This record gives sequence, structure tokens and C-alpha cells, in this order.
Amino acid sequence: MRNPEDELISIMKSVGVDYVLSLPCDRIKNLLLKIPSEFVNIPLTREEEGVGISAGAALAGKRPAMIIQNSGIGNMLNALLSLTSFYELPLAIFISHRGIYKEKIAAQKPMGNAVKGLLKASGVGYTVVDKREDLARIKRPLEMVYEKNRIHAFLLSPRVWEVECANKWNPEDEKRNPVASRIRTDTGRHILAPEYTRYEILEIISPYLDGKLVVCNIGIPSKELFSIKHQPSSFYMLGSMGMATPIGLGVALSSDRKVVVIDGDGSLLMNPGTLATAAHLAPGNLTIIVIDNGAYGSTGSQPTFTGSCVDLEIVARGFGIKNTVKVAGKKQLTDAVKRPVRGLTFIHVLALPGNADVPNISLHHLENKAEVQEFLNPHHT
Repeated sequence: MRNPEDELISIMKSVGVDYVLSLPCDRIKNLLLKIPSEFVNIPLTREEEGVGISAGAALAGKRPAMIIQNSGIGNMLNALLSLTSFYELPLAIFISHRGIYKEKIAAQKPMGNAVKGLLKASGVGYTVVDKREDLARIKRPLEMVYEKNRIHAFLLSPRVWEVECANKWNPEDEKRNPVASRIRTDTGRHILAPEYTRYEILEIISPYLDGKLVVCNIGIPSKELFSIKHQPSSFYMLGSMGMATPIGLGVALSSDRKVVVIDGDGSLLMNPGTLATAAHLAPGNLTIIVIDNGAYGSTGSQPTFTGSCVDLEIVARGFGIKNTVKVAGKKQLTDAVKRPVRGLTFIHVLALPGNADVPNISLHHLENKAEVQEFLNPHHT
């Protein structure tokens, strides 16, 4: 018997899907590993851009499909309605339906519960694929997408992929991942090679976070920081990928506290325009530390564009942030984080891919919020 990933790919190919645009989700990481060898695959930084790329492909006669997590539906609704629907272009959307079945991340549940209603309110038809046997229900509505120039969503439950060991990420896979070959970056002055994983980098910088408001990137980075050093001034993100730097910017503009954002390459690429906003407003109490391992570390280490073509320090400077530095070694890193803050600062840390085996954050998210609020405004009642 074929595995469910191959079964879905076979259905897509039989209908003539040729362009697949994707963003990562750890429930479908095995599917995402197979996609590039079967279709023209376009990895995305944000769902909305995928709607535009799909529209262009459809105009050129291609049959595009998107593979996303349901958390991204909110990022694409306007473009989906004002572009794809308005111009009656075809688009199939395969949605990893988080927040419903065996969901351990509470922040996934609101969108998981709302996604059907959002699709219905938007006039987008959908097919629920609740278990592997339901994959057979995909073919006919998928054919209709391209025959009738429709938008149609397929809500794929994690139960579909629930076979033995299918969703267990093997650390050895990271060694085979193309990301692992990205080991040198030319700064124009000298060549740096990453030496530490994100966890090791967090261990190095943790002593310098005392007394600072810390906004930590979504998923495993927050789990790692909580395991290494919890303090009441740390805000751990559980949802809303791409929002670490915007949240930190908002706090910095609203408080005299020193604010440190611990962001990631995948997250920052999803919302890079916030660097321009930060540069324009230039809060002197904000330091943005981007740990760049060239991978979406929380979802299976799919490669990001920093492994092939993007230098985030140059991006930050291009957006107008003047105080930037690229580091890799321990001394470089500690020198960068311990020096006195003199205006908006951007620290680009090159890292090796890999995640530490740490438990989930035991602190309730509302308790986390209350602690941070108390730190920012201790006299508030």
C-alpha cells in the first residue's frame, strides 16, 4: 500500500497540477519533502504572495495549488477574494488543518475552529479530508477547480498522515537536508562559518538578557529559551509566525525598558517590511537578534532562502538600520550582545541547523502575559 503522501501526489498529478506553492507545517513535513521532485515547487515566505504567484501562473495556463497551514488563511483572504475570485482564476488550496485533532499547541485552536466558517463566509468551497480513506474524495472537486476556474480548499486532518513513525523527525534527516551544506557566508570583509546551533547560541546570550524584555520567536526557539533561562520578562510566542519583531517593536516604542527580540530567518522573511518600520521609527532601546540557521527549524528544517540567496544583515541595512553586525563565533556573539546599546541594533547570528530535545513550555500563556505586563508596568493594578 502506498503511503498517504504518495497517494495525494498521485491524485494531484492525475488532475494536471503542475505548480505547487508551499509553506511549512510539521504535520505535513513528509509531504513537503516529496513535492519538489514531483512538481514545480515554489517555497513561499508568506501565504499572500502565493496567491499572487498562483494568479500569474494561472493566467499563463498553469494549474497551481498551494499547500499551507490553516493559520495562514487569514494572511491571504483579501488577495484570494480581490484577485483570484474576482478574476475567476483557478486555485486549489491544500490546508493542514491544525487545532482540531490531537492538537497540543493551544494557539493553533482558534484558527482551527474558525477556518471552515471563514472559508464559507468568503464563498470558498471546501472538502474535509478527515482520514486517509477520504483522500479519494479529493479528485472530483480538484478537477472542478481547473474546469470551472474555482477556488477550492481541502482541509487535511493530521489523522491522514498518522502512520507509524511518519511524523517523527529524525535528527539524521537534518544532516541530509540541503540547509546543512550552507556553512559559509561572505560578509564582504571576511568569511564567517556558523559554529553553534540555536540552542547553544541561546545558552551563550542568556546571561546578557537579565533585566531586559525579551520577545522570543514562535515554536522551538521559545521552548529552548524557556528551558535555558526563564524570566518573567520573557514573552514566549506560541502562534502568529512572523510577528516576533513587530511585537518587540511595539513594546520598545511603548516602554523605556531595553527590549531584545530573538527572531529567526524563516520568521523574519515572512514579514521583512517590519525592518523598514523599525528603521523609520528607530527606537533606541530595541535590539533585534536574528538566529539564522537557514531552516524552518520548528517544522522539519525545510530550507529558507538564507541558505541560497538572502543575506539578512544586508537586508536590514537596505531597510535603513545603520547599526548592524554579523557574527558566528562565541567571542563575536558575546561582544555584540554585551556592548552598550546605542540606538536600534540588528545582530545577524549565523547558526547550524538543529533543535534541542526540550519539553513544552509549562507556563500558561495568560500567566506569561501577566508576568510580562507586570515587568513592564509594576505599578499597574
